[in-house]
Parts: sequence; structure tokens; C-alpha cells
Amino acid sequence: MVAVARGVLVERERQLNMLSRAAAALLQIGDQAVIASHTAAWLFGCTAADSGEVHVLVGYDRPVRSGRGVVVHHGMFEEQDVVDLQGLRLHALDCAIAELLARASRRLALACADQALALTPEAGREEFRAEILHRILTRRDSRGRRRGEILLLLASGLAESPAESWLMLGFFDDGLPLPSQQLPVLDLHGRALYRLDFAWDEARVAVEYDGYAAHVHREARDSARQADLERRGWIVIRADAEDLRNPARLHAEIRRAFSRRRFAA
Repeated sequence: MVAVARGVLVERERQLNMLSRAAAALLQIGDQAVIASHTAAWLFGCTAADSGEVHVLVGYDRPVRSGRGVVVHHGMFEEQDVVDLQGLRLHALDCAIAELLARASRRLALACADQALALTPEAGREEFRAEILHRILTRRDSRGRRRGEILLLLASGLAESPAESWLMLGFFDDGLPLPSQQLPVLDLHGRALYRLDFAWDEARVAVEYDGYAAHVHREARDSARQADLERRGWIVIRADAEDLRNPARLHAEIRRAFSRRRFAA
């Protein structure tokens, strides 16, 4: 056994397990705390959330401070917004996402919002989005409301990786028109041949993100796919991890493609 919090021991092989760490934080702080923010989102399945520390929400009347591996947030919450997950008290997913959109890093927040929407059945996504928006607009702390509202508008649930969420954020920040995501390319019989990560359909310009895991050992297949798309009239621009660090090259190439197609950007 090893100590993971004051007065809390866990088996050594479970000390890095998030469920164990979250349970230890609640045991240390007390019954009225809830797992919130990054940690709640991660436990619900939003793996883009930072899992390095356990985030806990407590009332203003609790004189609890952040400590080793635990970040304490003071605020108000209703018991009706607390859900049980494997015996842990978690702030509901819409509450956690609203907090991230308002206060966390923009990249992390948008990626988590995309993942949360993707986890929601398609028929219920707009209702879930409305619930998140209500949480943002009714936050007691007005800081981050406008930012959160804008980021929520960018979230679609269609991004297939955090990197795709970050690319969308980059397009927005640089003033590019927002593309469609996962746009199907159809044959003459209306059957889907491909799905484009990002597409400006009117201009017939697309961006495909080459994540290493998805494209390793697929160079020949990807090359044939690109050639076929080009024969069908598409300008296909490839993006990779370097474009996430410095998107200037990618955005300039998109604008050149728009200019070739006389598409107003």
C-alpha cells in the first residue's frame, strides 16, 4: 500500500489509476465534494482532458486548499447536478464541459466539447449542446462566458481526434471560412466513397489530417485516394502535427487554393 493523500492508502499497482486517485481525493476532502472539471470530463470519456491532477469542487464554506495532485475549486453546485459513476460523486458532464469551455485552455476545451458531443447519441446532441450553453450563460462567475459560447459553437462532435478540433480552432482564429467536417464524397449512384476531414464544398477544397496512428503504413493507399479526389475536381491539402504547432503554411496554402477557385475567403 502507498499513501496517495493524507490518511488515504491504495494498492501500489493502482496508485496511477484515475478512478483510484479520484476516490482518494474525495475521501481526503469529505462527502460534500464532487469530482469536477478536467477529471469529471476524463472519467466520462473525454480523453482530451488533462488527467495529471484530480479536480474537485467544494462549497465556499469549506476551508480546503489544493494539495499534491489535487486541485480544489470553490463554488456552488446543486445535488441534482451530481451523478454517480462507479461509486464516485461527479459533476454532470454538461457542467464539466461548460466549466472547461469557460476557463480551461481553448484547445483542451474544444477537444473535450467535441468528444462530449460525440459521446452523445446524434438525436440528442442539440439538446445536450443547449444544456451546456445554459450552464455557460448562467455561471455565477461571468468570466469566460463569451469565450465559452464561441467555443461551443465551433464544437460539432464530428472531430475524430483532438488534433482535428485544434485545426478547426486554428481556421477560426485566422479568419478562414469554417469548413464542413467529415463531408462524404459520393459516386454517381449516391454511394459514399470517402469522407473528407474538412471541406469547403463550394470551392472544392479539402484538408486531410495525417495523424501518425491513422496513416502509418498507408502511404500508397492515401496517395491513390488523393489522386482519385483530384480527378474528381478536389484540391486536397494535407496537414500534419507540424501544422498544429505552426499553422501558417497550412493556412497560406488554403488561401492559395481559394484564390485558384476564385472563392472569397
